[in-house]
Formats: sequence, structure tokens, C-alpha cells
Amino acid sequence: MGVDFHITRAEFWAENEDAPITAEEWLECIKADPELDLISENGPYYARWFGASAYEEPWLNWMNGDIWTKWPDTALYLKMLDIAKYFGATVQDDDGTVYALPTEYKFDPNVKFLLPIKKKPWWQFWLCLK
Repeated sequence: MGVDFHITRAEFWAENEDAPITAEEWLECIKADPELDLISENGPYYARWFGASAYEEPWLNWMNGDIWTKWPDTALYLKMLDIAKYFGATVQDDDGTVYALPTEYKFDPNVKFLLPIKKKPWWQFWLCLK
């Protein structure tokens, strides 16, 4: 399970038949942007971003009229906002929530979530998950 972010011209990213970003537009964007490079062994529209990301190989991919990635860190999210502006598009999550400002999303994949160290009976732990 993950969080997918989409660059789209549609009101809702999954319903973009009337306003797709074409594959040709995406390839032109990659050629024009020195921070992006086409990595065709991962698919014909898969690009690697060479910006300051917490990920070793941050990526963006075009599919069905949208550009998307999974679990973008904050730096990749900011890059997505720039790309969205280039296309006259928005950044949306899977639910269609639009992210327009740099401060609306922050994620650092290096921060680990810790479970409580204090031992509890298993049934008390189960109640915490609800």
C-alpha cells in the first residue's frame, strides 16, 4: 500500500479523458528539464529526477494521461508542483485532494515510526489500532 501523487489537468486525476497530458508532452518536458532523465528500461515514459531527494532514485512516470509517483518525499513533491505549473495542471493524491502550496505536504522517508516500547498485553495493543 502506498500514497500515489498525480500531476493532472483533470478535476479528478482518474477521469482525465478530456484533459490528458500526452506522452509526447511528457517526453518534451523530460528533454527540456536538465534534472530529468528518461530511464527507458523501466518503461517507455519512466523518468528519474536528479534533484536533492531523500530517495536514492526518485522517479516519475507517465501513464494514461497523468504523471505519477509513489510516496514522494518533500523535495520530489516540490518538483511535482513545478512540473504541474509547466503543464497548467495540479498535483493530486489518489483521493483527488489537490495540493497546490509547498507547505501542504511534507514527507521524509528516513523518519521511522516507532512502536511504543512499554509492553502491554496483546489485547490492549489491538485496541490502540482501532
